[in-house]
Order: sequence, then structure tokens, then C-alpha cells
Amino acid sequence: MSVLDKIKSPNDLKKLNIKKLNQLASEIRGFLIDKISKNGGHLASNLGVVELTIAIHKVFDSPKDKIIWDVGHQSYVHKILTNRKDNFSSIRKINGLSGFPKNTESEHDVFETGHSSTSLSAGLGMALARDIKKENHEVISVIGDGAMTAGMAFEALNHNGDIQSKQIIILNDNEMSISKNVGAIARYLNKIRLAKKYYQVKHKTKNILKESSLGVKSLKFLEIIKDKLRYMILPGIFFEELGFKYFGPIDGHNIEELLKILEKTKKRKEPIIIHVLTQKGKGYKPAEKNPDNFHGVSSFDIDSGEFFSSGETYSHVLGETLSDFANKNKKIIAITAAMPKGTGLENFRKKFPNRFFDVGIAEQHGVTLASGLAKEGFKPFFAVYSSFLQRAYDQIIHDVCLQNLDVVFAIDRAGLVGEDGETHQGIFDISFLSHIPNLTIISPRDKNEFIAMIKYSLEHKGPLAIRYSRGLCFEMEKDEKLIIKYGECEIIQNGNKILIIAIGDMIEEAMKFSRKFKDKVMIINARFIKPIDKKIIELAINFELVITMENNIFDGGFSSIINNELIKTNFSGKIKNISLPNKFIEQGTIEELKDKYIRSQFDF
Repeated sequence: MSVLDKIKSPNDLKKLNIKKLNQLASEIRGFLIDKISKNGGHLASNLGVVELTIAIHKVFDSPKDKIIWDVGHQSYVHKILTNRKDNFSSIRKINGLSGFPKNTESEHDVFETGHSSTSLSAGLGMALARDIKKENHEVISVIGDGAMTAGMAFEALNHNGDIQSKQIIILNDNEMSISKNVGAIARYLNKIRLAKKYYQVKHKTKNILKESSLGVKSLKFLEIIKDKLRYMILPGIFFEELGFKYFGPIDGHNIEELLKILEKTKKRKEPIIIHVLTQKGKGYKPAEKNPDNFHGVSSFDIDSGEFFSSGETYSHVLGETLSDFANKNKKIIAITAAMPKGTGLENFRKKFPNRFFDVGIAEQHGVTLASGLAKEGFKPFFAVYSSFLQRAYDQIIHDVCLQNLDVVFAIDRAGLVGEDGETHQGIFDISFLSHIPNLTIISPRDKNEFIAMIKYSLEHKGPLAIRYSRGLCFEMEKDEKLIIKYGECEIIQNGNKILIIAIGDMIEEAMKFSRKFKDKVMIINARFIKPIDKKIIELAINFELVITMENNIFDGGFSSIINNELIKTNFSGKIKNISLPNKFIEQGTIEELKDKYIRSQFDF
């Protein structure tokens, strides 16, 4: 029987020696590679935290000790060690294990973390609650070096550095967020990595000097001048100046070393930062070589590392089209928040490095950066997932729309995203954007229209949001002469009994639905969510039944906008709104979720 098969709870780790713990680490890696190659999921990040997770659970007592994973996609090993191994094949599937920590799934998942940089604030809140209630347990926040670039993380560091509540922060430094980290923080952490050699020399020197009386005197003298030199020698002083006791850098794949430092920190009373160095993709060569490719993966062949799925996505079309236009238009700027590959901008970055900016996990900064560029005459495109744009709501209003600046929000993953579940479904963006003055919102039905919309955006004045779905492009037809005109819809199909008004990937659903009614259905591709084409409302009042279709929740969504416009008329027909429910939608494939929440509404 393998070591892994004997692990039913973290308590089982307490009985294992170093040799068995290392064997367990090897078995977990094999288990992860096997399962994720079939199901898909977050591979590289989890392969990188195997030893670290084992060490944390051996030293601390979960769930009494609170362990918060930031970001939650690196919690697979944690799930395995907390009695979810036997159900692991269901991860990210409908009704299966979540790919992120989930309160309802296990008492060991003490805080849900789908977006990055929240663990320090949440952990501090839990630590303060512990102090107020006079309880005795540890709070451990595991945060990546990429997540540390977010302003929210520094707000928490600043706060706890002041109030000094005991919190153990483990900085998991693998030089990656999703793509390679950028910015001054990344450079700073690299200095600390290099400083590990200093620590090694320091300890050897101390041991040598202690062997003689002259050496002891010299050692005392060195202690006097140490404070003068350490700002030049010890980059870790930054965290200590904030009020944290700093330990590191530590080899994150050396279980014995990890156990020693974790046991040591349990005895201390002040807030602590443990800087751990890990390798993303550790133990699987294709993931070690290309960790960003193996961040969030579909199914793949283990031997070759080749992925089974293929096809052109909207993200890819954005990157290629923007690159083509940028050859002639020197004003085009591309901005991403730590996701050049995920948003399709990798090719743009290579072609136009001086006009590409990766701001790290800092969506608020990305939006306001774009506003500054637009103010100076450039045309910035901020490519960002719908669920992540939520983090920059105030900046959209105050820094872009209030000044009516020419910023384009390329909103990727709008609508249902599938297996990542509640934290990543892009089903709120119409609702939180549509009421903002000066902002125009459009959505393409297919690849051809998407390219035309990108072209249109170059001439559009004022803020513009283009929202598009995850996955492969549905292409109705190829029309290189297609021109998008402000506020104009498209009539796709004529009929006189039922009117379907749809947006984005719901056009395909509308066409499928209309087949059973033959020539009775008129289908309108709204194109513009805001403003609504007045022609749509003028046509709608002549129909017995008007159906709206969208991939957003109803409240504040496209359907409610159409309803409000119809209320202003003498419309006397029936309205059927097909939208997503006002709830956090669970994981599952996009097709499964469409069946459950969209197509199930077709029976009327």
C-alpha cells in the first residue's frame, strides 16, 4: 500500500518520518499529473507546492489552525491531504470538487479564494478575531509572489505591521503568477533569492570566528556595524521595516528545512513572513519548461505534454487582430494584468514591446494607467477577464468614464466560463457597466464581427467595452467588408410572429431555437448593448412575443434594459427573458451550464 493511500487526514502526516514524507510528495505528484491530464485543471502551481503543503499540514493542526490559500487554485494538494483524494476525479466537474477552496466542501477550507491577493487581509481579520476572543491558534496565509504585486496585499501588510497581530505569511516565490512576473516587486524578490548565498556565508563565518577569542571580539565588532550594512546586503529588510520577522529564502522543496522553520515560527509571537522558493511545475518536465502553458490546462498527453483540444479562440483573435492594426496605428497600446497569454496578447508583446504593458495582478492600476495614456492621445486596450474587471470598478467610473477617455476594455471570458465556477463566471459585467455614463458596450456574435468591432473601436470616441465569451469562435460567415456603425443592430433572420433579440454567443442559441418555428421568427443581433438601437424597440411593438437572450444575470442586464425600453411604448405583447439566474453559478462545462440555465428555458 502506498503512503498516499494511508493519508485520510492531516493527522496521519504526524506519524511519518522525512523519508516517508518525501515518498508521499513523489506519489502526490504522480497522482496530480495522472488526474489533471484527464480532467484538466491547474497543474503547474500545484506541482510547485507539494512539499510546502505537506510541511504545513504536518506542523500545524488544521482546521483549528487556519490555513488560507492565495490564490485558491494551488490548493489541490491541500484537498488531497484533507480526505478528498478518493473524489478527486470529480474536480471542476459539475457537482464535483471545486478547483478552489470551498467552505461547504470541507472544514479545512476556511476561506474561499478564487481571485488573488485576498489572503493577507482575510488572515489578519481571522487573527484579530482570535485575539479578541482570546483563543489560541495560528493563522497561516500562503500567498504567491505574483499576488504580492496587488495593492490590497500591501494594505494588509501595512496594517498588520502597525498592530502586530500574530500571523504567519508564507510567500510562495516561484517567479510566476500565471505568466512570468513583472515589475519592481519581482526584481526585489529576485535580489532576495540571490541573497541566500549571503546567509550561507554569514553562518559559516560566525562558526569560524567563534573558535578563537580574537574571533569572538571580531564578531562583536561586526554586530555593531551590521545595522549600517544590512540595508545594502539584506534585501529582506524591507519586510522587517514593515514590522514583520523575516525568514528566508527557504528551499520550498526541502521538507526537512521547511519543517524546522515552521516549527520555529510557531514559538514566536509577532507577525512573520517566511519566504519560500519553489519551482512551478516541479516534477513534470513539460510543466517545468513551460509553466505558464501548464497553469490552467485542458486534458493532455502525459508522455508528450501535448494538449488534446485545439481551435481559434476570441482571445487569440484579439491578439492577432490588434497586432495587425498596430503595424499601421502607432497609437495602439495593449495592457494586461499578469495574463499576456490568457488574454491573447503574447504575440503583441513580442512585436511591440514598447507599446505593451503587463501591470501584474493590479487591475485597478491597469485601468487608471490606460486613462493616463488615453489622456495623452494614445488608444489603450485593456484586455482583462470579466470576473477580474470587477476589481477596478471605481477606476472605470472615476478615472475613465467621468473624463470620457478613449479607453477600450477588451472583456474576455464574458458569460459562462465553465469549470472554474462561481469565482470566475463573467455574468455580472453588463449589470455593473451598463448604467455608467459615457460608456458604450458591444458584443460580437462571431469571429468576423469581433474583428469588425476591434476595427470600429479605433475610431470610437469615449470609453468602449467589447465583451466576448470564452472558448472557440463561432463563425457564421466571412465578410471582410462588414462595418460596425454606432448604435446599429443587425437583422439576421426575418419573421412576423416572434422576435428574438440576442447578444454575443446567444446568437447561436437563438438560431438553434428558431428552427422549430421555421419562418415565424425574426432574429436581431443587437450588437450594441448600450446604447440600444431604437429600431429594435420600433420593431418589437409589432410582435406577439419578444424573447431576449443574454449570457448575463437578469438584474441590470441586457434583458432588463430591453424591458425598460418596451415599458416606454404601447407594447402589448408578451416578453420572455432568457438570462442567467441572479445567483453565483457553479462549475461545470459551458455546455452543461447552458443546458441547465439557458436551454432549459426554451420549453414554453
